[in-house]
Amino acid sequence: MPSGPESIEAIRAARAAIAEWIDETPLWRARTPSRLVPDTAPTTQVWLKLELFQRAGSFKPRGALTVMRALDSEALARGVTAISAGNHAMAVGYAAQVLGTSAKVVMPRSANPGRVAGCQRFGAEVVLVEDVHEGFARVEAIARDEGRTFVHPFEGPSTALGTATLGLELVEQLARSVQGTREPDPTLPYPALLDAVVVPIGGGGLCAGVAAAIKLAQPQCKVFGVEPVGADTMHRSFASGAPESIDAVRTIADSLGAPHAATYSFELCRRHVDELVHVDDDQLRDAMRLLFTEAKLAVEPAGAATTAALAGPLRDRLAGERVALIVCGSNIDPDTFAGMLGQRGPTTDAI
Repeated sequence: MPSGPESIEAIRAARAAIAEWIDETPLWRARTPSRLVPDTAPTTQVWLKLELFQRAGSFKPRGALTVMRALDSEALARGVTAISAGNHAMAVGYAAQVLGTSAKVVMPRSANPGRVAGCQRFGAEVVLVEDVHEGFARVEAIARDEGRTFVHPFEGPSTALGTATLGLELVEQLARSVQGTREPDPTLPYPALLDAVVVPIGGGGLCAGVAAAIKLAQPQCKVFGVEPVGADTMHRSFASGAPESIDAVRTIADSLGAPHAATYSFELCRRHVDELVHVDDDQLRDAMRLLFTEAKLAVEPAGAATTAALAGPLRDRLAGERVALIVCGSNIDPDTFAGMLGQRGPTTDAI
């Protein structure tokens, strides 16, 4: 299996290995004036990395493909399995389709119906369970009984290597746009073009890979991780110094609803993430409205987490800075999206 995101060269090689099955997603600079740029600090420069336009609607194919393309022919013949509220399940279904294997994915019954249907469109068999805790037990049983390879939703060197391709892509796109060149010179250091990158955290696989890539390419750049208050496994893990669990996921951002942290992604986050911040469900809804009105983007709650952080806990901290926000996904059906935009109230149980 590939090692983790240990060098720029390793990340470039990982990107080349999956290039035919993923897209280079757009990097969009927020216009001024815009409510995406705080009015108290009009010199703040904000870029949105629009990973919601990735295949299968989120960043997840980067990690899933990096893991699955390393499987041998016998493992591919047996198929793969996964546990997810939706985005990872869809990515594994997509990856199985393009790699010529089969996928059996476990999802909580509360998963968005559009995501369940999306998995099925990619040819994945869907098994519904009561919650993610039961889901992890079920997926382990499927792997054991059917010989399928378990593709973890956020843990492991290969997953982080895949998500690191997103971080490196962001840095290189910004270098091209600022320098007016087609490709940065690989023999030269990347120019210091960012002061901060803000990344959503569920289990930590996205943040682990992106943070590692950013620190390799832009060592001076700060990395902020964002968690919903109702699924704060990484906050708890940072506080204790070891991977922690939560008893239930209580947030509308179900894509960020990891029931526990895991060793590799936790350690990579702890090494490279400068600070963690919380956002609540009302802040997520407000950010969804903001992205819809200012950028014409219909995102799921997880996709609005970084915008919520910039508009909330990081507003003053990042005033006047050059900031990139990862907009990680948009797998949400129209009725749920409209309902969330019209809703305001206490946090609800998502799973």
